[in-house]
Amino acid sequence: MGANLDSGPGTECKARMIPRYARPDFAKIWDPQTRFRIMFEIEAHAADKMAELGVIPQSAADTIWAKGRDAIFDIDRIDEIEREVKHDVIAFLTHVTEIVGPEARFLHQGMTSSDVNDTALAVQLTRCCDLLMEDLDLVLVALKRRALEHKRTPTVGRSHGIHAEPTTFGLKLAGHYAEFQRNKERLAMARFEIATCAVSGAVGTFANVAPEVEAYVAEKLGLAVEPVSTQVIPRDRHAAFFATLAVIGSSIERLAVEIRHLQRTEVLEAEEPFDPGQKGSSAMPHKRNPILTENLTGLARLVRSAVTPALENVALWHERDISHSSVERAIAPDTTIHLDFALRRLAGVVERLVIYPENMLRNLDRLGGLVHSQRVLLALTQKGMARELAYASVQSKAMQVWRGEGDFLTLLKADPDVVAYLTDAELGELFDLGYHFKNVDVIFARVFGLS
Repeated sequence: MGANLDSGPGTECKARMIPRYARPDFAKIWDPQTRFRIMFEIEAHAADKMAELGVIPQSAADTIWAKGRDAIFDIDRIDEIEREVKHDVIAFLTHVTEIVGPEARFLHQGMTSSDVNDTALAVQLTRCCDLLMEDLDLVLVALKRRALEHKRTPTVGRSHGIHAEPTTFGLKLAGHYAEFQRNKERLAMARFEIATCAVSGAVGTFANVAPEVEAYVAEKLGLAVEPVSTQVIPRDRHAAFFATLAVIGSSIERLAVEIRHLQRTEVLEAEEPFDPGQKGSSAMPHKRNPILTENLTGLARLVRSAVTPALENVALWHERDISHSSVERAIAPDTTIHLDFALRRLAGVVERLVIYPENMLRNLDRLGGLVHSQRVLLALTQKGMARELAYASVQSKAMQVWRGEGDFLTLLKADPDVVAYLTDAELGELFDLGYHFKNVDVIFARVFGLS
């Protein structure tokens, strides 16, 4: 049904596994033995329905299950066959024949290699989604707990990396929680879209395999039928899947970069856990480096690297070619494994993140009250000063503070233009930190549904 000359699923899959990042549950999904088991089940379920339809003998379908149900496939043998036939599915079917015997001739009736490969990949990616959903839940639980813990912990909000206005550390984390909640919804949609089965035969016309066979296989594997497969499952589904993983990767990096910044020596508002016996540098014994979040930044890059080839896979020639195949053999295991590891690591970092509220307050006060400049500006306009004049007056005092010429409140109280509109007491009230947090409960209710 068309040669498949890219490297087979046996040796290559084993070689591409990166033990450093592959958790056992994820490694199992991409283990060749798992893939061949799925491929066998596709063929065996199809045989069951074909037997029901009278296409093949019922005894053949029974024998296929009886001899293949608990079989351990010989990966090296399949690779050996593939080196000769230059076709991965034929190599697999030849090995199944060695296990099942003559009744195996009734396998693969009217089917193509894409029917088997594409449907098997759908099963694997769906299983990945289920585990990634669990990972996202771990991140969400950690973010929610720490957000509630620091709901009213004052810290400075920054824009362009520069002090802006007060916020709370809990609000920072709440924003990340909401983002990962959206990612969970995106992943659910990606799972729905990728979980499709194609058993439609050459060019997808069902000429030699009945649509009922596809529907039966899909039901048994927990998949939906692909409405129009053209012999391959359309790769826009896969492009959307990998794009979703990339967005999740970017969300991981956004939080990782935040933590990396907060751990800088000059900032030190939060810090990755540093365990007893841990060493930060081979040269400098004092170092406590943000190695976990730096690792997350790198993993996010790897996850995003799958997007462009996945998009380019969409444009296959006519009803089918295999230009996508070599790409997916690499990006499918690599991307899902990396994202799984990254989400688990992120959950652990957030759960054990060391928070320094006293440093947050110290940094908040570093600019001598400049974080309250907008309140002063608004108060002056509300008292009757033209906005342009109010802005110029407040900014001139702010620039003095930047130059180290005094604290903001004292300079404002000495400005005759300002005190003509605001008393000392009124100015003092404008520097109340709690003012900025009066709607924290409203935001938390929106994010967490809390009353």
